[in-house]
Amino acid sequence: MLEAYILINLKSGIATAVVKEIRKIEGVKSARLITGLHDIIALVEADDLKSLGAFVLSKITGVKDVSTTLTCVVVED
Repeated sequence: MLEAYILINLKSGIATAVVKEIRKIEGVKSARLITGLHDIIALVEADDLKSLGAFVLSKITGVKDVSTTLTCVVVED
């Protein structure tokens, strides 16, 4: 099992509604609104790197108003 932080940028829309939608996705351990270059940070879990990529492409980028993502894989607790 691996964990990754997904930094998420939004096109527009209400960030609070988007973060609530992301929190509902199975595999998302937490999601929070942040300041700076990105709008949301989400901690996710996946079985392996391949399933992580598929998860991000199908689940996270599939949420309305998500523009771009940056995936940071956790290498050590």
